[in-house]
Amino acid sequence: SRTRPDPPSHGPHPPQTTARLPPAIAHTCPRPRPGSLQPWPTPAPGHGQALPPAMAHTRSRPPPGSLQCGCMRARACSSPVELEMQFQRILDDPSPPQPGEEKLAALTAGGRVEWAQARQAYFSSGKNKASLDAIERAAFFVALDEEAHCYNPEDEASLSLYGKALLHGNCYNRWFDKSFTLISFKNGQLGLNTEHAWADAPIIGHLWEFVVGTDTFHLGYTETGHCLGKPNSTLAPPQRLQWDIPEQCQAVIERSYQVARALADDVELCCFQFLPFGKGLIKKCRTSPDAFVQIALQLAHFRDKGKFCLTYEASMTRMFREGRTETVRSCTSESTAFVQAMMEGSHMKADLQDLFRKAAQKHQNMYRLAMTGAGIDRHLFCLYLVSKYLGVSSPFLAEVLSEPWRLSTSQIPQSQIRMFDPDQYPNHLGAGGGFGPVADDGYGVSYMIAGENTIFFHVSSKFSSSETNAQRFGNHIRQALLDIAGLFQVPKADR
Repeated sequence: SRTRPDPPSHGPHPPQTTARLPPAIAHTCPRPRPGSLQPWPTPAPGHGQALPPAMAHTRSRPPPGSLQCGCMRARACSSPVELEMQFQRILDDPSPPQPGEEKLAALTAGGRVEWAQARQAYFSSGKNKASLDAIERAAFFVALDEEAHCYNPEDEASLSLYGKALLHGNCYNRWFDKSFTLISFKNGQLGLNTEHAWADAPIIGHLWEFVVGTDTFHLGYTETGHCLGKPNSTLAPPQRLQWDIPEQCQAVIERSYQVARALADDVELCCFQFLPFGKGLIKKCRTSPDAFVQIALQLAHFRDKGKFCLTYEASMTRMFREGRTETVRSCTSESTAFVQAMMEGSHMKADLQDLFRKAAQKHQNMYRLAMTGAGIDRHLFCLYLVSKYLGVSSPFLAEVLSEPWRLSTSQIPQSQIRMFDPDQYPNHLGAGGGFGPVADDGYGVSYMIAGENTIFFHVSSKFSSSETNAQRFGNHIRQALLDIAGLFQVPKADR
């Protein structure tokens, strides 16, 4: 989830160049097939897709040389004011949804086998195939939600509701197969829902920083909140996609919706902004900000469950071609020794500092190994694949790969491109994004060390588990951060 800031009266211009993003950031839509998932890089699209509450539209194909909404082939993309005009035309369309159209996108949220079978039976020919092709060949998907969400610092629950809406919506207003869905709420706040298979968080975060920074500091709005400029009123209006969805297919859609609804209702999401300090104070403690947070998570988890667990932290391997991630197993002997000493409550502060520094140093070393290709988990996974291919039974691999990750964590980078100074514009910092728990009785935690004085957290769990509670764990995280910071004598003037 990401909070869209209000545009300031002035600010720096965006950079002329940024690091190259992968082509799969758009034009990618996995096709479901029984027993497998087929990634489908689509050709350069001639349109974008927008979904109001109960219908889908596409741009009609324009005359040669004209501009086109979301066009990647034309000489220039439509201007913001022209996009505003086209979206308004979609919202003003009074026609009701066609039979089966309202919840159609739920097919992408339910079982993959059911979606593959429905695709073959009902979407392989005629107008249904043409409309589905229009969606899958689009650069990305746009959802125009009727709900209003925003982050109100005085109402902390607002950020959790904002994130939950972005995570799954109502389960039929997101096209989950697309590489990402751009979501616009009724009050103009924005966010993204991203399909994870094609890339990791830093990629979409890079894109989002550029989008929000450009919108805030470069494009701007009129005093009445409209896009600047005058639209080309001769642009062809968006065209409704046409569907012929029989009752049998409507029943499949409803079953997929019920599956997705049950999954969504089971997710508890607690998002919060930690304001007492950020990386500024942590650096004065002479330790890595990431190690500081990871050790705090270990302390919080022990206080929450009374035990340690296998912990996953994603480390990027982007220095390698097509590198994705490696695992940092951040529950180490050093971190558990520190946590146990903190729990005993009888150790001198100097001893606790020493144990903490050893744990932090161990974590930093493990992170460096993972970044440079010297981790262990991708190696073990490849050995597992080879053993399956050769038909060789490996009790060791079966055991080591069967233990669940009950604490799955990830840091989301901030300021990958310097479009503005976060210290100068602290209210324009993004809140990052989140994900669900990997284990049914575990937690998912993502965090963004957003600046010198703040950290955002996204904590998830399942309501169906009696062992977890995202709100409770979030409170333990806050207290753990404060308790560790309290071990270090940082003068108030330096905080």
